[in-house]
Amino acid sequence: MTEGLDWIERSGARAKGRRPAFFDEPAVDRLYSLTLALAAELSATRERLDTVERLLEAGGSLRREDVEAYAPDRATGQERGEATRAYIARIMRGFQQEVEAMEHPDPPIMDVVEALTRP
Repeated sequence: MTEGLDWIERSGARAKGRRPAFFDEPAVDRLYSLTLALAAELSATRERLDTVERLLEAGGSLRREDVEAYAPDRATGQERGEATRAYIARIMRGFQQEVEAMEHPDPPIMDVVEALTRP
């Protein structure tokens, strides 16, 4: 299906239309895009390393073809899914904290001072 596909050429392809903007500064959007792309690459590398570790544990040695042909069973898939969810939660924690702060903002400091000075 993907045999013969030039992945380097595909990675440079541009989407139609304008690039979505989420922040006021375009450089921040690009930085987040780059960071999330690196996170995705690391996630794929982590799964591949898990494959290598499992194959080595099962057979003591391996060939590249063994890694490419590996298909995880249901339990392994669930374990990987949980590990990936935890990894994404760690990466996205800063965003999550911002959302939480917007949903439950801290009271103005003078409200706190007033509450502390009441008898």
